[in-house]
Amino acid sequence: LAVFSFAAHRCIRALKTVPTEHIAPQLYTSVHRRTCSSVSAPRITTHYTIHPRDKDPRWEGIEMERFADEADVVIVGGGPAGLSAAIRLKQLANEHNKELRVCLVEKASQIGAHTLSGACLEPSALFELFPDCKERGAPLNTPVTEDVFSILTEKHRIPVPMLPGLPMRNHGNYIVRLGNFVRWLGEQAEELGVEMYPGYAAAEVLFHEDGSVKGIATNDVGIAKDGSPKDVFERGMELHAKVTLFGEGCHGHLAKQLYKQFNLRENCEPQTYAIGLKEVGLDYTNPYLSPFREFQRWKHHPFVARTLEGGHRIAYGARALNEGGLQSIPRLTFPGGLLIGCSPGFMNVPKIKGTHTAMKSGMLAAEAIFPKVTADSVDSETAGLHVPEYAEAFKNSWVWKELYSVRNIRPSFHNYFGLYGGMIYTGAFYWILRGKEPWTLKHCGLDANQLKPAKDCTPIEYPKPDGKISFDLLSSVALSGTNHEGDQPPHLTLKDDSIPVNRNLAIYDGPEQRFCPAGVYEYVPLETGDGMRLQINAQNCVHCKTCDIKDPSQNINWVVPEGGGGPAYNGM
Repeated sequence: LAVFSFAAHRCIRALKTVPTEHIAPQLYTSVHRRTCSSVSAPRITTHYTIHPRDKDPRWEGIEMERFADEADVVIVGGGPAGLSAAIRLKQLANEHNKELRVCLVEKASQIGAHTLSGACLEPSALFELFPDCKERGAPLNTPVTEDVFSILTEKHRIPVPMLPGLPMRNHGNYIVRLGNFVRWLGEQAEELGVEMYPGYAAAEVLFHEDGSVKGIATNDVGIAKDGSPKDVFERGMELHAKVTLFGEGCHGHLAKQLYKQFNLRENCEPQTYAIGLKEVGLDYTNPYLSPFREFQRWKHHPFVARTLEGGHRIAYGARALNEGGLQSIPRLTFPGGLLIGCSPGFMNVPKIKGTHTAMKSGMLAAEAIFPKVTADSVDSETAGLHVPEYAEAFKNSWVWKELYSVRNIRPSFHNYFGLYGGMIYTGAFYWILRGKEPWTLKHCGLDANQLKPAKDCTPIEYPKPDGKISFDLLSSVALSGTNHEGDQPPHLTLKDDSIPVNRNLAIYDGPEQRFCPAGVYEYVPLETGDGMRLQINAQNCVHCKTCDIKDPSQNINWVVPEGGGGPAYNGM
């Protein structure tokens, strides 16, 4: 996404110490070597989940106790879903004269700093949450006045009529800068008494002895690149709760752990994704394709260029988004926790909108858990409360009905006729039947499995950027405000140091150097000149999660860096 034209950190109260260390499945590395013999790749991975600290002499004598705090509800993620859940919980507490401690942690240095979207906001959930939102100063300043939907050929456009009832119509919606909108939501939450902790990254899930979720721990800080403790090393902190809500956004790294821990994806389709530079689906097959450079080329289309000419580029960003729809939603509840927002994936794909559904999911979660967390006596088989009522409320809500009606539109494009077949299907079945057809189409599988070997594909020649409408990658990343502490283990970790060269480069010509929209991955010559190695420029990462999604070897595991690191989007 290119755009032309608050909270202070607080100290979390330390109530007690926890001497045990909870290990989360995270990995680390930064360079890799091509090997054509039986010689193993050099040991580069230094993360403690691969090389435990209790076996590392450099960590002898280091204090490893963690402080812990108790809350009624802990929310991970300060986006539309997490903030809506927090707000609704405090509204309910006020309505029922109940004391309720709600703590929200957000990895960005400020609420809204990692938020990125188009964004054309459907205000239905907002009006439910705050009927007086306009009087409260909600940044709804630009109502949509016109829709234009087109198919672009190489030099021309084919207009597509926006018939009443089609999901792409935006009558009644507002064009907003989502970061500003989220910041406003944060102000409303803080006013209601929600405890907000921006700059604190939730690094791992904590569990009770019975296996239910106990809460989360923030990440340790003060660890050097080589995995050794620095003089300023500090342990993260534990936040325990009766229920923990996970609203990390698309492809959350804690949600990935929960999917495995509780087998939450057992009965759903694989999730499929797009990257929010433009709507380039991450299920593409040609490893030579670069989403960033496709975006730059798209801007030179005559129909698009006339809008951008004379403009001044002031910001840049990128983010993955869920496109799997209803078929790809996992089980939403488990003992001690719930999934909300874009973490499980509630985006309405043909609308290209997920803010309103994310907000509503947070509100539904709040309404489901409130009676249980405020009850005088707890009726639960597990230490962490299990709230299956949330999943039931979701199925009875307008969110489920909306997603059900459009469930077949996205997978319908995977047919012999491609784009045009999908459009015909949408016209014939959605516009006429409103999604009531008695079948549900399937997706093609994981996006990571869609790439073809490079030998079976044609390299793509992209035009050079002109510096006026199209731009190079590094100057774009500079406008994202991205910053990370330099001396820390890179948060873009690998399960096997040898795979990038031996498999990704050998078979797919190193697609990570093209699918990353921030220039994080580079293949560079070995110092000896007899091969290549992968260089990871973790400081460039804009936290889009594309690498974790599209890596054909599923070898990359994105984990949180030190809190506050990442992009600094100003109202994107």
